[in-house]
Amino acid sequence: MELKIQMLGTGSAFAKAFNNNNAMLTVDGLNLLVDCGITAPKALHELGYNFNDLDAVLITHIHADHMGGLEELAFQMKFIYGRKPTLYLADTLVEPLWEHSLKGGLQQDASETLESFFVVHPLKEGVSHEIFPGLNVELIGTKHIPNKPNYSLLFNDFFFYSGDTVFDPDLLKDLVNARGVRIIFHDCQLHPPGVVHACLSQLLTLPDSIQERTFLMHYGDDQPEFAGRTGKMRFVEQQRIYAVDRLTFAEQFGMID
Repeated sequence: MELKIQMLGTGSAFAKAFNNNNAMLTVDGLNLLVDCGITAPKALHELGYNFNDLDAVLITHIHADHMGGLEELAFQMKFIYGRKPTLYLADTLVEPLWEHSLKGGLQQDASETLESFFVVHPLKEGVSHEIFPGLNVELIGTKHIPNKPNYSLLFNDFFFYSGDTVFDPDLLKDLVNARGVRIIFHDCQLHPPGVVHACLSQLLTLPDSIQERTFLMHYGDDQPEFAGRTGKMRFVEQQRIYAVDRLTFAEQFGMID
């Protein structure tokens, strides 16, 4: 079993040179889309995929750059492919995703709900859930926007993927030192202040032992200007395929061409 990740996009919510920060995790030929933002349909097309190639979708929170493509996903799967897509999300997100984001565009009669368009699997925070054979995820609540639930993801107990979060050094230290996390994909706002995201200057205060295993994503269009200015951290590259199991804090990227 080999776990691979390919970032469909690595851009911040306002980036234009980069697609929305969405990822595809693949294990034994099964594809999990992590977040489905506005640019997800285009990004999948650019890589030669379509929505029918996805075995499941996992949503971290309900901002448009993370779920704005779900309406098109639902309609394509219903009218083109004739099946409901599988949707994983926190149990606290089920109601707001439908009532505040998708209902206005998807509902055609009053009886329809989120379950009319998706096979919905609500997940509880702090519990390990099997997504596919060989792929487990634990939702970790992280702070992003006040009073809006937001979750980061711990895959297979060793790979932490942030779903947008303010700087939380205690969480990162606990993940590495107490829980044995080897790889961190972390959202990174390049310029301070870090109000709803961790900013680069904050992440640079982390110990080397954490920086060495941290890969930066969700950055702005001026990311090329910051090459060589990220300490021991590295930028994740859009559309590259990474064999996550081969990545360690002491190694360079394990890329697959």
